[in-house]
Amino acid sequence: MTMQPLFERLTFNQAKTVVESRDRADGTGKDLFMKGLFIQGGVKNQNERVYPIKEISKAVDTINERLQEGQTVLGEADHPEELTVNLDRVSHIIEDMWMDGPNGYGKLKVIPTPMGNIISTLLESGAKLGVSSRGSGNVNESGEVSDFDIVTVDIVAQPSAPGAYPKAIRESLLNMRGGYHMYNLADAMINDKKAQKYLKEGIMKFIEELNKK
Repeated sequence: MTMQPLFERLTFNQAKTVVESRDRADGTGKDLFMKGLFIQGGVKNQNERVYPIKEISKAVDTINERLQEGQTVLGEADHPEELTVNLDRVSHIIEDMWMDGPNGYGKLKVIPTPMGNIISTLLESGAKLGVSSRGSGNVNESGEVSDFDIVTVDIVAQPSAPGAYPKAIRESLLNMRGGYHMYNLADAMINDKKAQKYLKEGIMKFIEELNKK
């Protein structure tokens, strides 16, 4: 049986995402963290698939084994179509995952890449972002998943209606007027107050466009 790519999205409300901040040790600003439900187990999801609890537990163990081995588990600000992590879209690092009941919960840290800076500005501007687990496995006729292998958990834009397909943040951003300019500002904003100001203004327009979709 051929393993198939599996992408499972959770909205902000489904993931019950909590955003936390912590002052950086070097005094250069704050680090942002997102914590909440990453993978849902034991119920049929919106893709008509069911992940048995043992498969979720195994996925959580896989992430933690990678972390304990010293690997960096990178995630993207996007909705990728493949299992490979694209470095130009990396926005965060998965720091921890754990089981709570049938579900896999986790914590991620937003990092100061161009897309990470956009995610930080979105969160600080009040955007409600969801998550999307990315992996592979087998699915039988009843929709039950087996041999699940997780790659990472990504950050995705909030759908405007239940069941709506969440547009990739990077794609949505670059398609809007001035999007490329905003992306370049995100690369320059760490030590540039003027760039931070213009990025925040642009992000507010981006949020308005997302809410219209």
